Amino acid sequence: MAENYDVVAVGSGFVTTFFLHRYLEKAPRNARVLILERGARVPHADRVLNRGTLGEEEDNSYLNESAGEKPWIFSFGLGGTSQSWEASTPRMLPSDFRLQTIYGVGADWPISYNDLEESYCDAEDIMGVAGPSEDSPFPRSRPYPQRPHTFSLPDQTLKEALPNHFFAAPSARPTESLSDRAKCCNSSVCTLCPVDAKFTILNGMQSVLKDPRVRVRTGAEVTRIQVQNGVATGATYRTSSGETTANGDTVVLGANAIFNPFLLLKSGLDYGPVGEGLIEQYSSTFLLQLEDMDNFQGSTATTGHGYSLHDGPRRSEFAAGLIETSNRPEVQPVRGRWLQFLRMKVIFEDLRDVKNSVSVSSSDPDKPQVVFEGRSNYTQRAIDATPLRISNVIGALPVERMRRVHYAHQTESNNLGTTVMGTDPASSVVDEGSVHHQIRNLVVLGGSTFPTAAPANPTLTISALALFAAEKMFG
Repeated sequence: MAENYDVVAVGSGFVTTFFLHRYLEKAPRNARVLILERGARVPHADRVLNRGTLGEEEDNSYLNESAGEKPWIFSFGLGGTSQSWEASTPRMLPSDFRLQTIYGVGADWPISYNDLEESYCDAEDIMGVAGPSEDSPFPRSRPYPQRPHTFSLPDQTLKEALPNHFFAAPSARPTESLSDRAKCCNSSVCTLCPVDAKFTILNGMQSVLKDPRVRVRTGAEVTRIQVQNGVATGATYRTSSGETTANGDTVVLGANAIFNPFLLLKSGLDYGPVGEGLIEQYSSTFLLQLEDMDNFQGSTATTGHGYSLHDGPRRSEFAAGLIETSNRPEVQPVRGRWLQFLRMKVIFEDLRDVKNSVSVSSSDPDKPQVVFEGRSNYTQRAIDATPLRISNVIGALPVERMRRVHYAHQTESNNLGTTVMGTDPASSVVDEGSVHHQIRNLVVLGGSTFPTAAPANPTLTISALALFAAEKMFG
């Protein structure tokens, strides 16, 4: 017997839950919502006890034909990737939304920073973000809900030298205890916080999961979006008990940039460049040996964000880079100088390319096939030029020696770009409100809609976009 709902939502991570948060604020008391989550409901304590086995199911869920065995990181289970993220929450800058107009590369977004700014504030409030309200690189209409984390001494030195380009890094790791979360313990084990301090769906969005209008079904793998006469009618899913179809007036697809396009293609929804343009950011890490300056006085894992390599005329030639300073506890084997070093990472944007894609595997149609041939020349030039460019940024620090310890990390644990948003249905899959161009009651959420991969960690932006989409659809 078919089930009938007002909203059927695929996935239970950031985007689905934030979308439903806004929807439920506006929905009638008799609304019916179904959340279909492929993974299990695993409490935080159980994740800590079984951390050695986490990720095994995800690794076997897709066929990876990426060059160099590049991994793609995501999490099944109630709460999705909120269970494993590090909780860094920078916004994108206004220029990131207008890359083609300003710099002649990549693409413009169909929305602007100003369009999204209120939703950014709302997402930060929900997450309890700690950040620099009075001294932020982002234009803001409201303060952060929590004060920023404490700088280290190298951070403070960089701030004094570069007041307009170096800032306290915002994060959903609290500086003060909240009603449902402890403050950050500064252990730097952020992917699986030992005290459950970072924001997750399970510790911060129970209002959605426990709403009497919402039914959550775990162990439910969606296999197809049902469509009739240009209208999405529901989702078919399988459990250990068999296959079922849930009917819905609105269908929300909130998997990720691998499974969103896979489900669209499996459902015969191959309109536009669906599955094309898979991207994520890249990063290089440098180790700076400091002379007579200790590090690690900060209060969380990542304390500083630098924008000296972000904007400017050279962005037309080199990908923008976001500098992160690390406060993760570690020592160097140099007697008497155990703490006199700084680990610094530069995260680079990348551009979509059709040769990097997600499709339905011909050998196993129940799995997506991922093909990733490599990063763009635009990003490669930035990576190659970084040692010289960063040396001009760190001049205020007493650097005795600098060496690059990671040329280019395999992954930044993001996947983006495969159901891109835009105004033209021929070159995009969804509109500015994340609604499918052809199927107007089908909402496709998350990083898969990104036209570009700005250096900023994308989680805050995908959460803001989900709030924006729900407001636009139901407001």
